[in-house]
Amino acid sequence: MANQMKEESIIYRLITSPLQRFAKIEGLGGILLLAATVLAIFWANSPWGNVYESIWQYKIGIDADTFHLKKPVILWINDGLMAIFFFLIGLEIKRELIIGELNTPKKAALPIFAAVGGMILPVMFYTLLNKNPDAAQGWGIPMATDIAFSLAIINALGKRVPVAIKVFLTAFAIIDDLGAVLIIALFYSEDLHVNLLLISVIPLLILFIANRFGYYSRFVWIVLGIAIWVLFLKGGIHPTIAGVIIAFTIPIKRKIEVKEYRNTLTELGQKLDKSTAAESMILTHEQAEQIHELEQVIRKVQSRLQEQEHKLHGLVTFFILPLFALANAGVVFNMEEGLDWHIAMTIAVSLFVGKFIGIPLFTWIGIKLKLTELPTGIKFSKIFGVGLLAGVGFTMAIFIANLAFLNQPILTNSAKIGILIGSFCAGVIGYVVVRFSTREYAEKLKEKEDSDGKITGPDIKEDL
Repeated sequence: MANQMKEESIIYRLITSPLQRFAKIEGLGGILLLAATVLAIFWANSPWGNVYESIWQYKIGIDADTFHLKKPVILWINDGLMAIFFFLIGLEIKRELIIGELNTPKKAALPIFAAVGGMILPVMFYTLLNKNPDAAQGWGIPMATDIAFSLAIINALGKRVPVAIKVFLTAFAIIDDLGAVLIIALFYSEDLHVNLLLISVIPLLILFIANRFGYYSRFVWIVLGIAIWVLFLKGGIHPTIAGVIIAFTIPIKRKIEVKEYRNTLTELGQKLDKSTAAESMILTHEQAEQIHELEQVIRKVQSRLQEQEHKLHGLVTFFILPLFALANAGVVFNMEEGLDWHIAMTIAVSLFVGKFIGIPLFTWIGIKLKLTELPTGIKFSKIFGVGLLAGVGFTMAIFIANLAFLNQPILTNSAKIGILIGSFCAGVIGYVVVRFSTREYAEKLKEKEDSDGKITGPDIKEDL
């Protein structure tokens, strides 16, 4: 019985350790993201605003006779580095779909209902509130949730937020953004190359087949991943979506079970104890072989998916997201060109109220129709806080605004201010609501932690 409980504890830690490790750094990551956002706004509106603009608009890349890929720095960040962020999100979604909080059809359907509500209601609000015919094309602006900023806000709360809530927010934000990208492709794009998108299916099939047979080579995945990214980019689909799709081709299955891993560790430990020259500055040939065998065993007990999650968390949190915020948050408040405050407030209200009502409403409809169910231990009241955080629609909303109001600087500037107002209100109020609604969870979690801040048992989800 004791061995079984110990094995269950090991399995639990292997499954949850990536998110627990991420929880230790995500608070600082949220602070860095906020600092980068504030810095960008001040910099863009300072006397050195032209320097800010020139840095991100400076073009770099490849410009050859047969191949052209030269883009501004800001697009390399948004389309390139952010693909890594989406790749990490895809890894977490896959893990939760297979062994986590979304591992049943009803649980997996939950973020779909939430995302649909989070898209339909903001569009309805915008359509009803907008009185300017010239701004009719802006209906898609309040649709998308900004994954980076909304997750940074909820991550700033640390471990007091249940993992299931983070997974739910991540899942429907991904679906929400996929919906927004589809809307862009159908209504705001004019250059969709179907032939290139069909070609991208070939390397994707290779990766999925390799995953099916348990094969994994980092070199192969990087080369084919870059090829898929380029084909998506040239094909007219936002290339960050390639990161999500490629993540689903990373193997999750371990090559050895935990019991075999534990027995092998014990055996290798005994061999090392019996090895000679234990105090020597270098290992003996025998010890080196045993260490190599130990490394192989460790690689086999941890899936490639978990390995990639662990390696990417720090890069994404401390570099990619802050850089992304610094490049994108510099909205210029150019009052000389005038503002349409009606459009600004229409977008702010549609983003804030539309998400707040749409996500809980459609989640409730899905539950009442018995087509979905809430994750274990999560009460419906917590969905309202998530609905508020979903109103942070910064990046994708600004992107759509630039497309919808092309060559209309007054409407574009007004839309950006509306996005800032709506996102700020959603972020601040959402943070307060989620913090208050998870107070009881945080107290129980603290009781379950030992002196080192670690969870003392695998039954924490059931108890909370």
